[in-house]
Amino acid sequence: VAVSLTGIAGPDGGTDAKPVGLVYIGCARRGRETAVERHQFPGDRDAVRHASVVAALTLVLRQLG
Repeated sequence: VAVSLTGIAGPDGGTDAKPVGLVYIGCARRGRETAVERHQFPGDRDAVRHASVVAALTLVLRQLG
């Protein structure tokens, strides 16, 4: 299993096209189609990072099930 995250956690770096809180999560598992999710998390940098990790681990668990 492989998981990846990319996005803008803030507090700076956001644009209209890529706002702070925008996160993409990918998960690949041999024998399955790669899953990709787009999220827009609210809050400050710590909140965005925390929500991103929770969402990534949830995606991994779904891929393993």
